[in-house]
Amino acid sequence: MQDPASRVDAYLRDLQDRLCQTLQATDERASFDEDVWTRPAGGGGRTRVLKDGRIFEQAGVGFSQVSGDTLPASATAHRPQLTGRTWIASGVSLVVHPRNPYVPTAHMNVRYFEADKAGEAPVWWFGGGFDLTPFYPFDEDCRHWHRVARDACAGFGTDLYPRYKQWCDDYFRLKHRDETRGVGGLFFDDLNDGGFEHCFAFLQSVGNAFFDAYLPIVARRMSLPYGEREREFQLYRRGRYVEFNLVYDRGTLFGLQSGGRTESILMSLPPRVRYEYGYRPEAGSPEARLSEYLKPREWL
Repeated sequence: MQDPASRVDAYLRDLQDRLCQTLQATDERASFDEDVWTRPAGGGGRTRVLKDGRIFEQAGVGFSQVSGDTLPASATAHRPQLTGRTWIASGVSLVVHPRNPYVPTAHMNVRYFEADKAGEAPVWWFGGGFDLTPFYPFDEDCRHWHRVARDACAGFGTDLYPRYKQWCDDYFRLKHRDETRGVGGLFFDDLNDGGFEHCFAFLQSVGNAFFDAYLPIVARRMSLPYGEREREFQLYRRGRYVEFNLVYDRGTLFGLQSGGRTESILMSLPPRVRYEYGYRPEAGSPEARLSEYLKPREWL
């Protein structure tokens, strides 16, 4: 029988394959290029990026399984008792930056972490979730996204969706802007309650739910007409995505502190972005309307 880390590894590799196949089939024009890489300190991964597609300006789907002798500071900040343990971390991370401003940016991540010490049982946990970042929000899309998130949690406890939705709202928040990154979804970490099988099944439920959560939104919005105004606003708002990933994101910090592959860590950043000092959208405009969505809301 496979050990837990190997079972998670097999699922994550398959998930990456399915995500890439589905996004590529949806786009129809562009395909994923793959970089297979190794990490000198231990482990490696497969980074796949689709560029200049018909629907997706850029999409990145990365798999990694890395290991080390000493946990980096980002991993022990909340778990000082794990300092000095060897570790293994595996995960799949996806970020999609669509071309059409009416199609939201989407992010998904599922991961497994194990810390080991001779003579003691391994300490393990799961984490992950998915969140949606629209530029021109549609309530129908937000409700659909959260309905799928709720259904992914339904078989594992009635308290999970509201708890992990709140965690997502709190985590994907730009404190210096006093706004959320988007309309949220799910976020969980340190998950080990109920045993390995229960937690692993939940991880798979979240990872597999992304297809149903995102693709119907893409289908509804990808053909909507847009012009330079919408495109410029999309590029401006992508700057907020960059700010969050470089200032707050735990995965980015962990990857950089643990000596990870920089190109793979930063594949989440958009291919094009613009900054404008003191930008204020016109009052009553569709661009100004976005601010109404950048605070937590109950969608269901």
